[in-house]
Amino acid sequence: MKRTALIGHLNTEHENQIVTLQGWVNRRRDLGGLIFLELRDRSGIIQVQVEPESAAFAEADQLRAEYVAEIEGQFQLRPESQRKGGLADYEVIASRVKVLNTAKTPPFELDKGESVAEDIRLKYRYLDLRRPEMQRALMLRSRAVAAITEFLDTEGFIQVETPMLTKSTPEGARDFLVPSRLNPGEFYALPQSPQLFKQLLMIAGYDRYYQLARCFRDEDLRADRQPDFTQLDMEMSFVEQDDVLEVQERLMAHVFKKVLNVELPLPFPRISYFDAMDRYGSDKPDLRFDSAFVDVTELFRGGEFKAFASAQAVKVLVAPELSRKQIDELERVAKQNGAGGLAWLKRDGEGFSGGISKFVGSVAAQLLEQTGVPQGATLLFAAGEWKKAVTALGAVRLALRDLFDLTTGGPQFHISWVMDFPQLEYDEDRAAWTYMHHPFTAPHPEDVALFGTERQGEIRAQAYDLVLNGFEVGGGSIRIHSPEVQTRMFAAIGFTEEQAREKFGFFMDALEYGTPPHGGIAWGFDRLIMVMSGAASIREVIAFPKNNRGADLMALAPSPVEAPQLAELGVATLPAVERA
Repeated sequence: MKRTALIGHLNTEHENQIVTLQGWVNRRRDLGGLIFLELRDRSGIIQVQVEPESAAFAEADQLRAEYVAEIEGQFQLRPESQRKGGLADYEVIASRVKVLNTAKTPPFELDKGESVAEDIRLKYRYLDLRRPEMQRALMLRSRAVAAITEFLDTEGFIQVETPMLTKSTPEGARDFLVPSRLNPGEFYALPQSPQLFKQLLMIAGYDRYYQLARCFRDEDLRADRQPDFTQLDMEMSFVEQDDVLEVQERLMAHVFKKVLNVELPLPFPRISYFDAMDRYGSDKPDLRFDSAFVDVTELFRGGEFKAFASAQAVKVLVAPELSRKQIDELERVAKQNGAGGLAWLKRDGEGFSGGISKFVGSVAAQLLEQTGVPQGATLLFAAGEWKKAVTALGAVRLALRDLFDLTTGGPQFHISWVMDFPQLEYDEDRAAWTYMHHPFTAPHPEDVALFGTERQGEIRAQAYDLVLNGFEVGGGSIRIHSPEVQTRMFAAIGFTEEQAREKFGFFMDALEYGTPPHGGIAWGFDRLIMVMSGAASIREVIAFPKNNRGADLMALAPSPVEAPQLAELGVATLPAVERA
């Protein structure tokens, strides 16, 4: 039972030859005594014609949608009037048909999969994966892996696997815990990332490491998150920040060229964290369109409009002409993202109307000059504490993007670096400092002296995020390689020496044995493939994902386990009401 080729690999060399094909029946039609079939495999679809006098007719008559079949026949051009280009120019005239397996009627029509409820698709994922759209996404993913491996091998990177069962350490999200049967009352954690292990590999002298790592984070889910996910993990020794960024840019360009035949312009533009927030309201700004904020804080300082007069920041966004209904919807977006409201004006001649127009008469001319707002267009304002104001207006900016397709006419892909994140941020709920990325990120050398002072909030991290079309697809940093600086970092986030050693003692010991300067990055591989493929969710580029409630509807996980299994592990469960 040997097929001639995958269906999509048939070409002019096979013309007028007898071919053997195997796959699934995509569709069947009976017309004038003839049976027309579409045979599908992962590479493509071909029309098969079975004539009534053919020895294959009786067997072909049994075929229904999703039956598995083997078909032998002549591969030939269709009549000229029926040719549609590519493989659709051809058909197979069957001389032999064999039913390899039957199939139940699928719970949904595969060619209408995108209109089927996602939970149904996930319950029958093995059927959903037969759809060409899903197969294209997973094959794109496979080609990306091949391109990454090719590049990193030539650049001297060594692939190393790190443990899946490790110690629970604070890395910003909840751990998935695994009870140890052999050590009652103790637990492993599934890794949120291989961060410490890849740094230990640098201490061990492996110089350049990479891994397509499976990672686990018990966090709330969104369209671009999964509880278990894949990241491309990399680390390099004896490097500075620019060295890491240069390799990453060439790698990303290589992947886009190999997989999509898209040329990415190098080098990628860089923007500081502060500028990204201040101009676009996001640390992962979508720069396929501009629409940067205009700062009008000083224009309104001490003025007659009290809501703006004493605000720490007043930012304005130039929007197209908006209806009142659209403004109300955008105000809802702003409030969802921390704003008290969304002020607005409409350009009307040499002045403004609507919204807060009665408060801006004295500054109207300056406002026109600073914003350059066109006739009929709308100005949208956010005011208040700087971070809250820019974050809320940033969400409005993205809502406008979606409402007016503002990326149309711009580049298909825009990738940039966001740099110079704060080393620390203040957690109001805990009334304590915490790390913005992770506690192993190196500060800028000239800022180290600020640790433990009133100005430690000004410390800049040697951290960088890779942003593609408004998605963070990578994040990394130069790491702390000095034991003294690492100790100061732990102290800054409130760890006593005992707490630091309890969590990271093995790593702190390793730093004492000759640690080279090193840095690295991890790509969110699922998220990258989502953007490259144009999918709306990472669930569309993962073979067997969880739904937005973290459930595997096909395998029915998570699920209860039997009492003897829990007893063997020394684990007891509480009713939900007690857990709450």
